[in-house]
Amino acid sequence: MKKLLITLPMAAMLAACGGSGSGGAAADQLKVVGSSTVYPFTTAVAEEFQRANPGTSVIVESTGTGAGIKLFCSGIGAQFPDMVNASRELKASEYEDCANAGVKNVIELPVGIDGLTLIQAKGQPPLNLTVEQIYKGLAANPYGKTQTAQTWADVDPSLPAVKIRVLGPPPTSGTRDSLAELILEKGCDSDPAMKALKEKDKDAHKATCTKIREDGAYVEAGENDNLLVQKVSADPGAIGVLGYSFLEENLDRVAPVSIGGVTPTEATISNLSYPGSRKLYVYVKGEHMAAKPAIKRFIEAYSKATGKGGMLAKRGLVPLGDADSAAATAQAGALAPVDPASLK
Repeated sequence: MKKLLITLPMAAMLAACGGSGSGGAAADQLKVVGSSTVYPFTTAVAEEFQRANPGTSVIVESTGTGAGIKLFCSGIGAQFPDMVNASRELKASEYEDCANAGVKNVIELPVGIDGLTLIQAKGQPPLNLTVEQIYKGLAANPYGKTQTAQTWADVDPSLPAVKIRVLGPPPTSGTRDSLAELILEKGCDSDPAMKALKEKDKDAHKATCTKIREDGAYVEAGENDNLLVQKVSADPGAIGVLGYSFLEENLDRVAPVSIGGVTPTEATISNLSYPGSRKLYVYVKGEHMAAKPAIKRFIEAYSKATGKGGMLAKRGLVPLGDADSAAATAQAGALAPVDPASLK
């Protein structure tokens, strides 16, 4: 049975259901920004939370992970977000920005697993790419050489002679970061010379391995994943890059592209055999919790929704494994701040 994700306007205030008040006071209004991938899950939790907590409103805005973290780290006070959705871990440099603005009590809550997926229009011949082939097709300078590939057959003669056209997220997106880390860098490091470069010059390695070509073969399609699905479904030969839940919700219009012979499914993402598997997070601003007691209740509701059999599993979120789930539940209870030394 097809699972349903709640889709609302990108800056949606979810009105409290059944209550007489609208929660106008700042203490009764929670603000969440960040990842477009995590957005539907947080939106669903927010809707249920408001039903159980009349008078409290939750504003959920899809800004992309990078832009959301920048807003989150801008300061403390009613004008700044309380939480940020992220489709990757917080970076050490981002935590430093947070700390410089007084945001030092950052709480990390893993909420589930997602798959960075490649999609194509439904009805097209099934496509199976390796991380090396994807890297060769998308890199600005594959293995330090001039990019000349115009079709996938130029990348590898075994692939179809279809023009390379990939629609994906912009640099501000956590999904773009995941594409670089999980796919492009791994494809790049298949060359021993690139591994050696990483040891010698990390900046040069990053530029060679993660910089995407800018000649039109890769199209930045924005943060609206539903719109990306629409574009790919109407463009035979095009490939899209987005989170697994959006693929699962649109299997009537698009189909998955296998990576290394592995098709993204709940099972292959959960056991991490799918190369694009990644954890999803919500980061909480601890400095706001005293003034907004509803934050703690929201975290508890989110933790309950992410478990096996929880509400979000029915909406396309792949639950964490048993050990990770237990750790996440404990973290939601302890609310211990992230250790800056653990960040990369």
